Amino acid sequence: MKRLSMLALACLAITPVWAQGRSAALANDMPEVEKVRFCERIRDHALQALYSRDQGRPMRLVAEEGSVGARISNHITRRIYQEPKINTPRQADAFGRTTCNEMMGSKGAAE
Repeated sequence: MKRLSMLALACLAITPVWAQGRSAALANDMPEVEKVRFCERIRDHALQALYSRDQGRPMRLVAEEGSVGARISNHITRRIYQEPKINTPRQADAFGRTTCNEMMGSKGAAE
């Protein structure tokens, strides 16, 4: 339960930062390391969307003001709510990270 509440607080803290905006051109200028780290943070949104969906809460989207982060986060949230096949935290984590890497054009983390 502590992990879920900390995850929710982290998501609330990150949302205003993304609302400040990153342009699509910035995503192309980002170094590969930053793209990978960004996608690791996006997976928190995927997990939060899964928990919210499982508890019957309505979908919470980030206000899109042209930022890449908001667009990617909203896309992942919508897909998790639409896809009943994504039903475990591990699947949500993998889906969020993979989708973000594809949308950012990064190669992903070497684990």
